[in-house]
Amino acid sequence: MTHQSVTAIGLDPATADSRKLKRMLRNQPDNLGADEILPESLLWQVWVELRRRGEEDVDQPFLRSVKNLHRRRSIGAVELPTQDPHPDEHKLVDDPFLGELWKAYKRCICSQRTGPAAQLLRDIEDRM
Repeated sequence: MTHQSVTAIGLDPATADSRKLKRMLRNQPDNLGADEILPESLLWQVWVELRRRGEEDVDQPFLRSVKNLHRRRSIGAVELPTQDPHPDEHKLVDDPFLGELWKAYKRCICSQRTGPAAQLLRDIEDRM
């Protein structure tokens, strides 16, 4: 995980335990006080960190949280950040195709194109 994004929400990468990171996957990141961070980016970085640690049961909580955020973006129920301060985070995964799907997904949600983003999210789920 990038030190900048993690410290912005009050976590130190060296001390954050897996249990706390898993709890973050279940919570909505926009409630954590990280207004400048794209909530989907925060989820991605937490998911990548947990996978790096060997946690196998984090795919479904990650996808569920991203889908919930996507649904909220689609109906415009709440204002979520649309600026992406971490444009290279897609490179954090070993699967370059999955990384490129994530990059395209973020580009769509940043430009508020939720229709194409929904298809990309299904592709990401299939790839995982």
